[in-house]
This record gives sequence, structure tokens and C-alpha cells, in this order.
Amino acid sequence: MSTTATPTIGVFDSGFGGLTVLRALIRRMPAARYIFLGDTARLPYGSKSQRTIARYAAESARFLVDEQKAEFLVIACNTASALALDAIEQAVPVPVLGVIEPGAAAARAASQSGDVLVVATEATVHSHAYAAACQARGLRALEKACPLLVPLVEEGWTEHPVTVEVIEIYLNELRAEAAAAGLKPDTLVLGCTHYPLLRPLFERAVRSGVKVIDSAESAAAAAVELLGDRATAASSGLVAETRVRCFATDSVEKFERLGSRFLDRSVGRVELVDLGG
Repeated sequence: MSTTATPTIGVFDSGFGGLTVLRALIRRMPAARYIFLGDTARLPYGSKSQRTIARYAAESARFLVDEQKAEFLVIACNTASALALDAIEQAVPVPVLGVIEPGAAAARAASQSGDVLVVATEATVHSHAYAAACQARGLRALEKACPLLVPLVEEGWTEHPVTVEVIEIYLNELRAEAAAAGLKPDTLVLGCTHYPLLRPLFERAVRSGVKVIDSAESAAAAAVELLGDRATAASSGLVAETRVRCFATDSVEKFERLGSRFLDRSVGRVELVDLGG
């Protein structure tokens, strides 16, 4: 990669929740060029085998690099980051960043007690990827699947009393489990790319002194660090409009309808792409 030109960054998710990662990247590097791919025809990845997830993710990565000329990939999908990062790195000749390692690193920087809580989807929790990444950094992590939160976010209930109550129930269960395990957590990791839209609710629901880690923000910060001078070039100067091109493998209309909620701006015209079965 050139050390001075602004980068072309590919962002991949199995759906469109990863647009929260793209949003965080744009805030830090508005002058970069972005290509986002949502593999909406083949979601949810969590119900597939690791071999199938790796194949799907590698195909998506090759589309972004070989056809769209992405020079750096951000895997804005916790399931793919947990189960397919090695396959993606082998499939493409560009740097690849997942969302789990940055989230764990941010938890390490934030935690004083060394005990952290992780809320995520069933698939991510079952992979224990966050627990492993946290353990590698000397942290003890307690993970909890929160399956009701993704549909609530997609319904647009990001401030709804039902969502507030659901979050409180999940956190109370986590607190009880942490107490039973003798843990004193002071950090909560939002381990799903849908959850940044619920960050204000989580911040109101946690106990005093508990820090909330947004893995989308952590991934964007890690991307800036890895890109170095190219990130500096992409973050400086006046930008009339950030260049974003979005692709989906299915459900283009739904992507266009819901995507702006995650990206906090219009996603524009989403292009349909066929990556095969």
C-alpha cells in the first residue's frame, strides 16, 4: 500500500449491523474510500458450520479485494471474526482486522479489576472468542447471549421501554452469575455490531463505575492505528462527501431501509451482487 494516499477500505458483515463499524470508521477517516458488503443472502452465519462460515467469508473478502480493490479489510461481523479470520487472511493479500481482538484490547485498557462482562449473540458466545481474547490479556470474562436484542434493534426499538427492560433482565442475570463466580466486573463489552445503537441504554443500566466498551468504536480505533500515515491522510483536510459504496447479496430494499439507521446517514443505492450458493 502507498504510505501517503488515502486508503480504500473494505468492510464486511453477514448482514448490515456492521454498518455501525463503518460509521465509526467514517468519523475517524472521512476522506477514505469505503466498500461495504453485507452477505444478506446467507445470514445468519451463526447457524452454519465453521467450514461454511469460512467459505462464505473468504468469498466475500475476495470480492472486496479482487473486484473492488480494497487495500485493507475490516471484518465487521463477530461470528466471522471469531470463526473465519484465519481463512480470510489466507484468502486475500491485504491486512485484515476483526472486531473481537480490538474489543478485548479496549477492555484490558479500561478494566482495573481484571473482570469483564461480554454481551453478544448466541453464535459469538458459543465460540468463546471474546473469553479467549480476554484471557490472553489476563482478563476473566463472563459472556452472555442476548438473542432478543438484535430483533429489537431492527424493529427500531432502540429507546423503547421493552428494550430497556430486556437489557435490565440480561444484566441482572449477568450480575448474579458474576457474583456466584466471585467476579467483580468493572467493564462491559458490547460484542455485537447491532449493540452500539443500544449503547445509551446500556450505559444507563450498568452500575456506577462500570465502563461500556463499544466494539465498533474499538475496531475503528485499531484500524486507524494499523493504517498509520494513511489514516492520517484519510482524516485530514476538507471532505465534501465521504465515498461509500454498498453491496448486498439479497434483501437490497431492506438494507436501504434499515441501513441508514445503523450508518446514521443514507446508505445510497445498494447494489446487488451474487457470490454463489
